[in-house]
Amino acid sequence: MLDVALALDYLPNGQSDPVVHYDLKPSNILLGEEMVARVGDFGIAKILAQHEDAAQTRTLGTLGYIAPEYGNEGKVSIKADVYSYGIILLEMITMKKPTDDMFAEELILKKWVNASFPIKMTEVVDDGLLKIEGGRDTIALQSIFSSLVELGLRCSEELPNERMISKMWLSSLTKSN
Repeated sequence: MLDVALALDYLPNGQSDPVVHYDLKPSNILLGEEMVARVGDFGIAKILAQHEDAAQTRTLGTLGYIAPEYGNEGKVSIKADVYSYGIILLEMITMKKPTDDMFAEELILKKWVNASFPIKMTEVVDDGLLKIEGGRDTIALQSIFSSLVELGLRCSEELPNERMISKMWLSSLTKSN
């Protein structure tokens, strides 16, 4: 997920006009021969004017991954991709899609994970991920998953200004690796 984080940091910061992908989802993350992740499908991406960090547009994207402000108001910002990234992290750790049948009405993936974090975190982390593999002990794995869950929750905050900025989550991911 570090490769995806680097790409998402580059989109708004790596050129003069910021780019918002705004359809970031697992099927748009492609793995190369050496398992390097690449962000693909920029078909509905939006290029913002220089020094612009938000714009209005009609809602496209994929249910479950689009940021609330985009789904509700059509407001696109560089923080929309941060939200999607957070949801993808939570999905990766729980192995539950945000559109899973268990999430109906008011219960959504983020709320379900947040209700268990940090005390009952092992209840939401997929059992297959918690098994001891490659000689790593359970406490070390739980620490890594705790950091990733916290990152996912902080990236998927309801309000855009409460979401982590890319430099913060890149630093957090680097520490988790």
